[in-house]
Amino acid sequence: MSEETVYKVKVGEKEIVIDEEVLETLKEYVHREMSLEDLSRRLGLSDWREGYEFIKNVPAWILWIQPTLWKTMRTMKKATDEVSKTA
Repeated sequence: MSEETVYKVKVGEKEIVIDEEVLETLKEYVHREMSLEDLSRRLGLSDWREGYEFIKNVPAWILWIQPTLWKTMRTMKKATDEVSKTA
């Protein structure tokens, strides 16, 4: 089985895996009024400082990816890898 690409953002000793749920939270943070405290709580971080570190460390392009597009990209990558293995 192919190894799946997983995007992680390091915050202190923690690593946040970027998935559809995290992207939904980021989308809400960018487009609506959400404090760093709320962002931190939703991501399981300890305080607003960790939320700030998370936002600083997230690549900018990830902030603008729609969660459904992220899921589609992962699905297509898996399918491409499977076809490559059988060829």
